[in-house]
Amino acid sequence: MKTQHVIAAIVGLALPFLAGQAQAAEIKVLASTAVKTTLEGLGAQFEKATGNKVDLEFAPAAILKVKIDQGAVFDVAILTVPITDGLAGEGKIDATRTAIAHSGIGVAIQKGAPKPDISTTEAFKRALLNAKSVGFTAGGASGAYLKTLFEKLGIADELKPKLKLLQGAAGEAVANGEVEIGMTQISEILPYANAELVGPLPSDVQSYTYFSAAVSAASKEADVAKAFIKFLAAPAALAFIKAKGMEPG
Repeated sequence: MKTQHVIAAIVGLALPFLAGQAQAAEIKVLASTAVKTTLEGLGAQFEKATGNKVDLEFAPAAILKVKIDQGAVFDVAILTVPITDGLAGEGKIDATRTAIAHSGIGVAIQKGAPKPDISTTEAFKRALLNAKSVGFTAGGASGAYLKTLFEKLGIADELKPKLKLLQGAAGEAVANGEVEIGMTQISEILPYANAELVGPLPSDVQSYTYFSAAVSAASKEADVAKAFIKFLAAPAALAFIKAKGMEPG
């Protein structure tokens, strides 16, 4: 389906959601960094279709969980499933959560650099050991998994001198030459023009992070918040989600 057709379908889909709404509203959305490009695009389409404002704030899910625990005001949370499950159990978000998307971890290099072979787990190990530097974001879900994966593969000690725990995005780090190989969720690599996706991790060591959405228990714009979530999970949004390096649901 052509991009313009996808957008037209999405815009058309939003119209019935808020038919009859008297005036525009603004909702605050706290979302994991991995869904940034997806939400920026779909959020803009939702705004165009409904006249409502979507205020997006992105950070690693664990950081946003701390903000919520500290009393941050928001209407929608789109975070990793374990965190949204925990927030629901604490009564901070609605018990009804909606699956939005999931993403696997990818390997990135600077655009134009020789591509390492990562087609098998053994090849992936060699690629990391042969690299001059390897980086991943310290605070993200993928970073926590990668630390355990290096131990499991028996290369943690050999990698230690060349590992760089990044405060920013891994895609940006390879794009500007800060590290030779960067690893993060695929959706966080594609936005950087000077970064190139080598491919996903080999299937036997791949890890997927799932993101779900829910309305804040204290939201004053619950109807608009629910409509926004429904909009993100609707069939017309699926192609857009895939184009941003994620899989629906």
